[in-house]
Amino acid sequence: MERLPTPGERPDESDASPGSAYTATATVNEQGIVTGWSEGARRLLGYRSSEVVGQRAARLLADDIGETSRRDAAEREKWSGTVALRHRDGHRLQRRLLAHRRTSNGPVTEWLVVSAVAGEPRTPGGEALREWVFRQSPCILAVFDADLRLVRANAGMERALSLTEDQMRGLRLPEIAPHPVSHEAETKMRLALESGEPQHLDAYIRPTGVSAERGWSTSLAPLKDPHGRVGAVCLAAHHTQQEHLARQRMLLLNEAEARIGTTSDIQHTAQELTDVAVPRLADFAAVDLLDAPQHGGEPPPVPSAGPITMGRAAVRSVLENGPVPPLAAGEKTLYPPLSPVAQCLAQGHGALYEVTDPAIARWTAQDPRATWIRAVGTHSLMVVPMRANGTTLGVALFGRHQRQEPFEPDDLWLAEELTARAAVSIHNARRYIRERTTTMTLQRSLLPHTLPDQAALEIASRYLPAGTEAGVGGDWFDVIPLSGARVALVVGDVVGHGIRASATMGRLRTAVRTLADVDLPPDELLTHLDDLVIHLSADEGSTEGAAETAGGIGTTCLYAVYDPVSRRCTFARAGHPPPALVTPDGAVHFLDVPAGPPLGLGGLPFETFETELPEGSLLALYTDGLLEARDHDIDEALDKMFAALARPAQSLDTVCDRVLTAMLTHRPDDDVALLIARTRALHSDRVAAWDLASDPAIVAQARKDATDQLATWGLDDAAFITELTVSELVTNAIRYGRPPIQLRLIHADSTLICEVYDSSNTAPHMRRARTFDEGGRGLLLVAQLAQRWGTRHAPIGKTVWAEQSLSGG
Repeated sequence: MERLPTPGERPDESDASPGSAYTATATVNEQGIVTGWSEGARRLLGYRSSEVVGQRAARLLADDIGETSRRDAAEREKWSGTVALRHRDGHRLQRRLLAHRRTSNGPVTEWLVVSAVAGEPRTPGGEALREWVFRQSPCILAVFDADLRLVRANAGMERALSLTEDQMRGLRLPEIAPHPVSHEAETKMRLALESGEPQHLDAYIRPTGVSAERGWSTSLAPLKDPHGRVGAVCLAAHHTQQEHLARQRMLLLNEAEARIGTTSDIQHTAQELTDVAVPRLADFAAVDLLDAPQHGGEPPPVPSAGPITMGRAAVRSVLENGPVPPLAAGEKTLYPPLSPVAQCLAQGHGALYEVTDPAIARWTAQDPRATWIRAVGTHSLMVVPMRANGTTLGVALFGRHQRQEPFEPDDLWLAEELTARAAVSIHNARRYIRERTTTMTLQRSLLPHTLPDQAALEIASRYLPAGTEAGVGGDWFDVIPLSGARVALVVGDVVGHGIRASATMGRLRTAVRTLADVDLPPDELLTHLDDLVIHLSADEGSTEGAAETAGGIGTTCLYAVYDPVSRRCTFARAGHPPPALVTPDGAVHFLDVPAGPPLGLGGLPFETFETELPEGSLLALYTDGLLEARDHDIDEALDKMFAALARPAQSLDTVCDRVLTAMLTHRPDDDVALLIARTRALHSDRVAAWDLASDPAIVAQARKDATDQLATWGLDDAAFITELTVSELVTNAIRYGRPPIQLRLIHADSTLICEVYDSSNTAPHMRRARTFDEGGRGLLLVAQLAQRWGTRHAPIGKTVWAEQSLSGG
């Protein structure tokens, strides 16, 4: 920035070029460096932005403001004062500046400095402007002198009282508008004169013959001379009643948006309507609904003739102990054919009634239950049909008996709006109940009813369907026993809600079980599942409504396989939230499982993550509905989940309940599936393994080693089947496989597992031997005697296994 020249005084106006006013703006950081420079600042001081930004702001000052002033400004959030500035050509400018301290770009603090530069005046000032304000104000304005006689009145005052200023001048307010409120206002004016303090009038000031609905709320302010002496009083009144009523109606409508239809419970929604209406609109309100099928269907059409039976769903009255109306919620009532209720349902629109109307007289004469109308002094009644999507659901009744004002057409409009909101909610609730019942039935049939017994993990689970109008989603979980005492854990979340999502969930759960049965690694299993979702999407592409779920595209899944012998767990996930691990010492953290893409995108690989889990570790698998509670953010949700998981508990059911209690303060917006597993381990005393030579003579030794091990475990009763299984599997490995060969026995609670590994990838196939075949019966016998058997492939080689039950079945 160039050096500032020696100052030379010039008039203050020299910086303001002719034309419209403008504002000069600059920003200065805490170190006093200019960080921003506006076009208005350039016009004021002549410097371009490139000449100022990055330079010290003090160089723009003609005088040093002093250290005291700097400290004083640094302690404030706002500063205003006159400062001598230096123009680029050297002359001196006295400018009033306003500076605001503000935070910008994170924690960085800077000052915003502004200065208004006057242009050619466009609005008259002084007395002319003050006269504009007084004459054209939308409020009523009048000035009374020290004797409380009117000296000035604006056009609003003239219109309100139908008198000109000349007609009112010199008169006191009670003489202008004879009314008790005028005397009260004059008393307040005298108090304002004596105390010098403004006064307010809660009542209305009105001329003779004008109702309360056309009054004005009034304020009275003392008018003081430059020496502080009170010489007059200003009356300011604002027309309020009609505006107040309109505003109250709109506020009630806005409130109804939040208060009506908060749940899918029909009776609760009806009660919400009556609670909103009483006492703000009516002194009592009731909702009667036509009978609907038990599981949420639509009510039958309204009969064109004959009486109508309805059930009372809700009632509310300002009389806490009075029977208004006498019918309680849950009771049935019969309306005569010509009653206002029956006529309202037949015609499909609401109506206003005075108690003197012939229709009310006919109703009370025909229906003994309608005598409450006159008994409590009801003078005004509204009957509004409840309709939604072309279906008549019932009727809403509104009455006034304590409030003197009768219902107006605007009140009927408001009642129809409130009733329409409730009707839509009730209609949706009935449809929701029907669809939810169907979906829940389907989903319960697809989710596991009981978790299988296995030795690897202790399991507890919870499933909470969504509590919103969206309906039940497609979240699922599963526990799948695998060979070698291993177990697979699955948690998935199908995109969308309703029957389609549940059906897609059932397909995917079945596919996962099928793929797990052939012992695919987690990443390969997700790849096959990804292909399935793509095919489902293609199959549904031309089906009406298929876009609702897009065949499951976007579905997430987490698949884990735990081996209690090695205590290693392998994970893979497709866009699903990562699992949480709680180590035996109470530490909680997420496992770093590669996220992977959601299912259905295709062409992207899935990766596995393998880790060793200490015995007694807790694994928490869940769907994202657990973390999406609307009353806290994600970080708070994670802290709550970690705290609940870390607390010691004897029972995993207790852990599940703690997590749900901590995370969910209400019914979740999305389905929640939670699976908690505590790891167990099969130690070396429950596992025996032998490396075998590729020699048929070794078969006998393998049988002996197996029976000796069974004797050590106290399982002599299993020796016969085990010997036959070992003979067949070892012989097949020697004859058809390749070394190395290994025999392993696993004693897992009530199951004995026999495994034979060899490095060949050729899998054995069971066949039925012909009459004169010398072989081919061994594997068939193994399949007959074992509880189950199969082949598990590895990157190199395979394992043929057979399980037998030790429970004596």
